[in-house]
Amino acid sequence: MKIGLLALAFGLTALLYASVGFGGGSTYTALLIATGTDYRLVPLIALACNIVVVSGNSLRYGRAGLIPWRKLAPLIALSIPAAWFGGRLNLSEAVFIGLLWVALTIAGWRLLVAKPDQAPEYMQETPLWMGAALGAAIGFYSGLVGIGGGIFLAPLLHVLKWGRTKVIAASCSVFILVNSVAGLAGQWTKLADTERLSDALVFWPLLPAVMIGGWIGNYVGVFRLSPIVVKKLTGGLILIVAVRLAWRWFSLVT
Repeated sequence: MKIGLLALAFGLTALLYASVGFGGGSTYTALLIATGTDYRLVPLIALACNIVVVSGNSLRYGRAGLIPWRKLAPLIALSIPAAWFGGRLNLSEAVFIGLLWVALTIAGWRLLVAKPDQAPEYMQETPLWMGAALGAAIGFYSGLVGIGGGIFLAPLLHVLKWGRTKVIAASCSVFILVNSVAGLAGQWTKLADTERLSDALVFWPLLPAVMIGGWIGNYVGVFRLSPIVVKKLTGGLILIVAVRLAWRWFSLVT
């Protein structure tokens, strides 16, 4: 796929994900792998695009006063160093494809079977240790495969009755942002002494593409598509790529 077509696909992805509060990292990685991008560059590119999109989301939620900073602090306290450490690790192609396959399968299935979010009847306080442990685990995995982790965090927070729907969306945006920055720093450090960073420069058109797409999704919405339809469409796309990754992983380990 030529870079222009890839930028168009990224822009559309950003539009869809920004409309429901996510960054799109899982689909960015799926698109990059599907188009044959060097697996070592995939997390770096996907995380950079993630940061562009969720920065706008986080700013909008912050201005609306929806971010519960004190409650969110335990979740991001350990996720930041964990995401950096995950991004810093060198992985073989087989391990990376395997981990990404698992992540995309979970993310795709979660989106495909999504139901309209409902506000819990009551809120529950999450123990500090639980919040820190969840943040660290999701941050580490996210740093490894180049996603922000919101696709895993959001359903857990709903199950824990952590907050109302808009508060959870706002919290996930911030979580995605800080983890993407930390993961990107780790990936950058890992690739700094190689020629891979210069290879990534050819993908620069993806950044303005997701910026424009994210802005449209953030402020205009997805026109006639409801959030639940958006989730199911993107979930189906991710699962298609996950099946391709499963085949590729199998060929690498046999």
